[in-house]
Amino acid sequence: MGWGLAMTAPRWLLALDFGGTKLSAALVEAGARRLRRWRARRSIPSPPGADARYDQSTLLALADELLAGERPRAIGVSFGGPVNADAGLVILSHHVRGWENIPLRDQLQARFGRPVSMDNDANAAALGEWKFGAGRVGTGHVASLLYVTVSTGVGGGWILDGRIYRGADSLAGEIGHTIVEPDGPICICGRRGCVESLAAGPNFARRTRERLMAEPAAGAVLRELVSGNLEAVTAEHVARAAEAGDELAREVLVEAARALGFGLGTAITLMNPQRVVLGGGVTKSGELWWRTVREAARANALRVPEMTVEIVPAALEDDAPLWGAVALAEELL
Repeated sequence: MGWGLAMTAPRWLLALDFGGTKLSAALVEAGARRLRRWRARRSIPSPPGADARYDQSTLLALADELLAGERPRAIGVSFGGPVNADAGLVILSHHVRGWENIPLRDQLQARFGRPVSMDNDANAAALGEWKFGAGRVGTGHVASLLYVTVSTGVGGGWILDGRIYRGADSLAGEIGHTIVEPDGPICICGRRGCVESLAAGPNFARRTRERLMAEPAAGAVLRELVSGNLEAVTAEHVARAAEAGDELAREVLVEAARALGFGLGTAITLMNPQRVVLGGGVTKSGELWWRTVREAARANALRVPEMTVEIVPAALEDDAPLWGAVALAEELL
């Protein structure tokens, strides 16, 4: 075999998640009637300054540890950045250097000698939620689902009739780069006023810091949470302060949630999904955030009685991309 893997009957699906700040690997039993339970799972943070070589070697070591000499039956991969799923090619990572034009699928197939399917993390999470999480309805699934992750960035994935819809150039679902405020802040994509530039955690934390520096008498609760160190303000601090009644924090939180909801309303009008699922760390920002998102989405969507789309939290939380990798591996069987 050449890779130290025993010649045993393959029983396991191997799921890999190359996240921007975290690396995860997991095993589930191939062909199990009811998934949703890991046979084994490991996750470690990716340190600042890590590169593609570090990510690959570290995640392969985790996979070998979990497999313990066995072979996987198939491998699914979620990658935190744009990919060409058909070609099995990583286009780039916005968070980790060295990933430009990497043939990850072929590398993994050569490494393990098993079939590999891969997609970006938003598409993978959408598929994971559709199959194992918030996309379930009784014993079946919704016909169409938009998954949106709101974290260090804002990304999305579409599931139509049980399949990932990637678009002509594998760019479908980029809701984070739809414009909601044409004169708004500059986005990482180079344009102004994208959903991501307003709604992603680091961006509305930055907006909070700007407000705190400009308004020294405001944000008492926020200032206390970070002991006066404004550079330490995160989206989590803003959410906690807003819940405690800090008016500045509430204003910034509502502004970010409204931008996301506005973008969702446009997507709902265009594609009319049966369900919208929101995941990522920012979605843990509390009831005010959720209410504002839903209200803004309703206000910007086509107002007809037939529009019955639900906006719900992700059921799989941070593991949605990893479960999506499981679903990708299952499709190879």
